[in-house]
Amino acid sequence: MTEPTKRAWATIDLEALCKNLALVGTYCPESKIFPVIKSNAYGHGMEQVARAMSASQTEVSGFAVATLQEAVELHGLGYGRPILLLNGYINETELRLCLDKSIEPVVHANYQLEIANKVLSDDVFSGTHKFWVKMNSGMNRLGMTGEEASQGFLQLHTYPNTELVLMSHLAFADDMGNPASRAFTDKQMEGFLGLRKQLQKDCDETVETSMAASAGILSLPEAHLNYVRPGVMLYGSSPLAKMAGGEVGLHPVMTLSSRLISISDVPAGESIGYNATYVCEKDTRVGTVSIGYGDGYPRSAVNGTPVLVKTQTRTLRTQLIGRVSMDMITIDLSGIEDAQIDDEVILWGAGLSSDEVSKYANTISYELFCKITQRVHYVYV
Repeated sequence: MTEPTKRAWATIDLEALCKNLALVGTYCPESKIFPVIKSNAYGHGMEQVARAMSASQTEVSGFAVATLQEAVELHGLGYGRPILLLNGYINETELRLCLDKSIEPVVHANYQLEIANKVLSDDVFSGTHKFWVKMNSGMNRLGMTGEEASQGFLQLHTYPNTELVLMSHLAFADDMGNPASRAFTDKQMEGFLGLRKQLQKDCDETVETSMAASAGILSLPEAHLNYVRPGVMLYGSSPLAKMAGGEVGLHPVMTLSSRLISISDVPAGESIGYNATYVCEKDTRVGTVSIGYGDGYPRSAVNGTPVLVKTQTRTLRTQLIGRVSMDMITIDLSGIEDAQIDDEVILWGAGLSSDEVSKYANTISYELFCKITQRVHYVYV
């Protein structure tokens, strides 16, 4: 059967992924690495990403996901590494499923402690269980107060064959040159490390800890501790407010591409697309590209958002003109005389940072990656 021509596709560079993982190891040589592959590995494909990182030369101690569905799916792939469930469980059934499949849940609330005490008291599950106890150090999203986290940690510590990690999450580590960010982060670290010190005294043993995600890995060595949880940096995007991925040595993993399906000449004074958001100041050569918000390209992208056009002889940068439609965008082909129907257009990736594109769409790279829809064909290289 003849297959349709790919109209929009995402090329996933697994070698670039492994290079980014290796950079984490360079920054955190003493820390265990738990790559975050939630939300289908930030839109890159959880199975393929997990397989590539499992086979990489950089040691991966486990993987982190957000939902129990993701954890069960990852467990079924059989990579044999621990799975950290960042959002934890919401009832007894979910906790029993975690214990049955050796999934390591985060305990971030008192109701979860009550569930854990009930289930662990049953003494049904054999083997070692591991919980990550989360302190709210200032993010005010998930996590217990220092006192609650301490009490919960000590409760769980009484159960045999139960391993524990104390964790928290940095809220403001993306801009450490900002005095307010530095002060906020220092306060988080002070509270978290203070709790660790107290727990080590109470337990009379070393307490393992985890604090840093991508921003902390790149900007805050004192937050690396025993475990790091790299996320968006693995996929080539910078978590830092004032630096793009390439500026911190990261390689783009996803290149989103489509094709020119129409080329036309529009006279000066004519408008382009819905609501006439762009009016041609001069006679303009306009290209129509077969991608839109139905594929995950952001509708919020404004006039001037950069794209790359690959002709037979060269790759040139140009820009979006007109509003993004469900299936199409329009771009300025003025000065690109050799552009032809079926030429590739790169929306972000190799040669065009997703960090730059995201600014034109008033969002972040995380969202660009995660919103790619099923209409886009994935190619793994």
